Amino acid sequence: MAENKATPRGPGGPGGRGAPRGGFQKPRDLRGTVGKLMRYLGRYKALLIVVTVMLVVSSLCTVGGSYLLKPLINDYILPGDFAGLARMLVVMAAVYLTGALCSYGYARIMVHVSQNTVAQLREDLFARMQALPLRYFDAHTHGELMSRYTNDIETVSEALNNSFGSLISCTLNFTLTIVMMLVLNPLLTLVTFGVLAVMLAVVSAIGSRSRRYFAAQQKALGAVNGYIEEMTEGQKVIKVFNHEQAAMEGFRQRNEDYQRAGTRAQIFSGIMMPAMGNLGYMNYALTCCVGGYLAIRSGDLGGLAAFLQYSRQFSQPITQISQQVNTILSAVAGAERVFEVMEAEPEVDEGQVTLVRSDGSGGLPQGAWAWRQTDGSLVPLRGDVRFEHVTFGYVPEKTVLHDVSLYAKPGQKIAFVGSTGAGKTTITNLINRFYEIQSGTITYDGIDVRRIEKDSLRRSLGVVLQDTHLFTGTVADNIRYGRPDATDQEVRAAARLAGADSFIRRLPQGYDTVLSGDGGSLSQGERQLLNIARAACADPPVLILDEATSSIDTRTEQLIERGMDALMAGRTVFVIAHRLSTVRNAKAILVLEQGTVIERGDHEELLAQKGRYYQLYTGQAELD
Repeated sequence: MAENKATPRGPGGPGGRGAPRGGFQKPRDLRGTVGKLMRYLGRYKALLIVVTVMLVVSSLCTVGGSYLLKPLINDYILPGDFAGLARMLVVMAAVYLTGALCSYGYARIMVHVSQNTVAQLREDLFARMQALPLRYFDAHTHGELMSRYTNDIETVSEALNNSFGSLISCTLNFTLTIVMMLVLNPLLTLVTFGVLAVMLAVVSAIGSRSRRYFAAQQKALGAVNGYIEEMTEGQKVIKVFNHEQAAMEGFRQRNEDYQRAGTRAQIFSGIMMPAMGNLGYMNYALTCCVGGYLAIRSGDLGGLAAFLQYSRQFSQPITQISQQVNTILSAVAGAERVFEVMEAEPEVDEGQVTLVRSDGSGGLPQGAWAWRQTDGSLVPLRGDVRFEHVTFGYVPEKTVLHDVSLYAKPGQKIAFVGSTGAGKTTITNLINRFYEIQSGTITYDGIDVRRIEKDSLRRSLGVVLQDTHLFTGTVADNIRYGRPDATDQEVRAAARLAGADSFIRRLPQGYDTVLSGDGGSLSQGERQLLNIARAACADPPVLILDEATSSIDTRTEQLIERGMDALMAGRTVFVIAHRLSTVRNAKAILVLEQGTVIERGDHEELLAQKGRYYQLYTGQAELD
C-alpha cells in the first residue's frame, strides 16, 4: 500500500455495524429504506398481488373454519343430524384444505421473489463496488464490506422468505379473530381484552430487556470473533514469543463475557413463549368459566366452542408479530447498510482520450499504441510521463507530496528510493489515477491524465506490486489475467521471461494447476514470479515495479534479471526498490524524503554527491 496513507476504519467487521445477526437492529431511515426495497420488489408486482390474495384467503379460511364450529354443534350435533354433520365436516375440510394450499402457494412464490430480489441486490452491490474509488476501500475494512454480502443481504433474504408473509398473515389473523370474537360474544371479548393488555405489557417488558441483552451479546461476539481472527493470523508470532498461555487467557476472558451476555439474552428470549403460553392458558380458563356460565343461560354451546377456539388462537399472532417485527426491522437495517454502499460516490471519470491500436494511418506503424483525441487525431504512445508541481494528500489535513516535479522520457528507467513513507508508491498511484491530486498537473505523452479515460490509462500501465494477489483458477489463467485473449504460447513466453517457467512445469498439472487461497501452496517468491509473468503477458507500454523483487532471493533475482531487462526494453519503467543494487542501471534515480524530491541523477552522480542516496547505498553495502 502507499506510504503515509491515512486509512481510517469505519465501524464494521467483527462486532461493528456488520455484526452477525441475532440482535435487534433498528434502521435510521425506515421509510426511505423500505421505499428502496419496494422498488426492487416492484419488479414482481403481479406475483405480489397473487401472494396478497393467497394471504387473505388463507387467513379467511383459518378464521372462518373456527366459526363453523358454532353451526356444527348447534345445528347438527345437538339435534343429532348426522347426515348434516357429515356434510358440514366436508365443508370444514374443504375450507381448511383451501387455506393450506394458499399458505403453501404464497410461501413458494415468496421464495422465488425473495431469492431473485436478493440476487439482483447482490449483483448491484458488487457492480457498485467495482465502480468505487480506492479511497473508499481505504476507509472501510474488508470485514465490514464482506458483511454486506453475508450478514446484511442474508438478513434481507430471510425476512422476505419468512417474515414478510408471516407478518401480514398474523396481522390478518389477529384482526379477523377479534372481529369474530366481537360477533360471537362482546362480553367475553372484553374479558379477553383485559388479558391482552397484560400480554402486551409482558411483551414490551421482556422485549426491551431481550433487545438490550442481545445487543450486549453481539458486542461480546464481535470481540470473540475479532480476537480469534487476530490470534489465527498471528500464530507464528505467538509461537515465536511463547505467548500461547497469554493468548489463552485473553480468549478465556472474552469467551466468558460472551457466555454471560449470551445467557442473559437467551433467558429473556426463551421466557417469551412460556410467558405468553401461560397467559394464554389463563385467558382460556377465565373464558371457559365466564363463557360456560353465559352458555348455560343462553344455550349457545356452539358459540362458546367457537369463541374458545378463537381464544386459543388469540395469543399466537401477538407473539409472532413481535418476533417478525424485530426480524423485519433488522432486515431493513441490513438493507440500509447495503444501500449506503450502493449510494457511495463512484469513481469519477471524465476522460475522453482513449487508447487504441493504430491501423497504419497517420504515419503510425500498424498495430502501434496511440492516444485517440476527441477530434479523432492520434498521438503516439511513447511513455513520456511528467509531474509538474504536484501536491497531494490522502486526507486534506495531511499532505504526502509537496510540490513534486519530475519527468520520465520514453524508454527511460526511473527509480524511486527513499525512506519508508517518503511517498514513492504514492507517485505510482497518481500515475494510475487511483487518487486525484489537489494541485499541479500530471501529463502522459503531453496529455493531461485527467483527459484520458481511466480504463485506457490503466491499460497502458503494467504494475507489479509488492503484495502479490493470485485468483482462484489455473496458473495460466492468473498469468493472462490482464490479457484474457493471450494464447498458451504467449502465456508460456511471459512465464519464461519472468523466470517462472521452470517451477511452473514442476507443479502437478503444470500451467493447468489450479490455485486457491491466494496461491497458498506456493512460496512467496513463486507467487511474485507469477505476478511478474502476469505483467509481462499484458505487454504494457509503461511498467511500474513496486518492490517487484522484494520477495525473491538473490539467486532467483539474478536468474530473472535478464528476463526483466527484456521485459523493460523499450518501455518507460518506474521502479521502487529498497535494494539499491537493483536500480544502479536506472537512467535516473530520484531520492524522496517526506514527499519531496531531494536528489536526482544516475547511480554514479548520486554517489559523487555524497548526499542522502550515498548514505542509503553505503548503509546497505555495510549490511551486505
